[in-house]
Amino acid sequence: MRRGIEPGPTSVLGHKTPNIQDLYTLGRKLGQGQFGTTYLCTEISTGTDYACKSISKRKLLAKEDVEDVRREIQIMHHLAGHKNVVTIKGSYEDSLYVHIVMELCAGGELFDRIIARGHYSERKAAEIAKIVVGVVEACHSLGVIHRDLKPENFLLVNKDDDLSLKAIDFGLSVFFKPGEVFRDVVGSPYYVAPEVLCKRYGPEADVWTAGVILYILLSGVPPFWAETQQGIFDAVLKGVIDFDSDPWPLISDSAKDLIRKMLCSPPSARLTAHEVLSHPWICENGVAPDRPLDPAVLSRIKQFSAMNKLKKMALRVIAESLSEEEIAGLKEMFKAMDTDNSGAITFDELKEGLRRYGSTLKDTEIRDLMEAADVDNSGTIDYGEFIAATIHLNKLEREEHLAAAFKYFDKDGSGYITVDELQQACKEHNMEDVLLEDVIKEVDQDNDGRIDYGEFVAMMQKGNMGVGRRTMRNSLNISMRDVPGARVL
Repeated sequence: MRRGIEPGPTSVLGHKTPNIQDLYTLGRKLGQGQFGTTYLCTEISTGTDYACKSISKRKLLAKEDVEDVRREIQIMHHLAGHKNVVTIKGSYEDSLYVHIVMELCAGGELFDRIIARGHYSERKAAEIAKIVVGVVEACHSLGVIHRDLKPENFLLVNKDDDLSLKAIDFGLSVFFKPGEVFRDVVGSPYYVAPEVLCKRYGPEADVWTAGVILYILLSGVPPFWAETQQGIFDAVLKGVIDFDSDPWPLISDSAKDLIRKMLCSPPSARLTAHEVLSHPWICENGVAPDRPLDPAVLSRIKQFSAMNKLKKMALRVIAESLSEEEIAGLKEMFKAMDTDNSGAITFDELKEGLRRYGSTLKDTEIRDLMEAADVDNSGTIDYGEFIAATIHLNKLEREEHLAAAFKYFDKDGSGYITVDELQQACKEHNMEDVLLEDVIKEVDQDNDGRIDYGEFVAMMQKGNMGVGRRTMRNSLNISMRDVPGARVL
């Protein structure tokens, strides 16, 4: 080895993965970034095309670089299920590269579309802004700051549909706790918020960036512009917005009002993502959502509370089989709520945690949710119970999870779950007073007194599509206004 060149990290993901070449065929190059190259790749077993971002481990020189790649994968798993976020299929590692396989967006960048068009009509710009800010709201609701929103990071699934947008790059994204202050300067010069340059910021910085994107959609040029990077930063810090040049005299006052409220310094006076989505200019026909929707963590616990005991236990089994990167985001949320680091969330911690994530539930409602998630009746929600109650139900679409959960209950491998086997599972989970006959009766479609795999899958997936869509709508929210310490400047 030549002197002066550090070897790349031995392992980035921290666990062995299948060899990507056994599962996919890598094809032509789709794009090139600082650390990695994106290729077209085809799943061998199905013939389905995906995109594969291959990150060279040789370029990951610092410990922070390795952590960034790991966190990017964790955040993609954490946001999975949102219709405007690219879906991760899996991550793989060999001696030279980390490969992230995700859905293919073949319609090109929003950036190129803006360049080609010059700028958009107000109605079209409002529709695109609604998608961009919807992604911001989803991120914030799940405890993530994006930190690098820009038109290059939104791809079109279909080149003929400007609204088939997906956010793709989470390489600079981080998990945050409400009120946490960040100090590292990251992002892209034209889009960076003034408080980021001042090294003291929180999730409000994403709303500023979305405001810059909206300005560009309507005019074709960035609001803060100069010949040098320092000149751009000076313009951002001054914050003077040009509404006099073309085409601004022809653009509605309502659009300009929204941009002013998004490009507003200090961040404490800036609109939240939810408030942007409620602004009359964004709302179709001027109808705003009437109230902030439930934060994601709350809407998921609500869904969990409506499930029967078998489904709750099955979710616990599935949660225990998920990889570290799939649940890292929920682990961060658990740690944020478990303020005394006891490993369990008490009623008061749940109440305070939900309040900081934007909830206005009554004590009695929180008590009900607590009891629903506290499967073993210990009076607290432990880590396993929290993950089971908050994993996104898209995990139930994966056959390997369902098969493993069924196998857990079907102790004798007969292909059926019987009353006795359910009894045993309840004991293992410390679940008393469960009317097992009722559970079996609810799931057993052919009335043979036991549950086969088809009946089990039907129960696990029942209602998930409708609920999943509602959940995604519910999870697109967090009201930061009431968060202590969130006003960072």
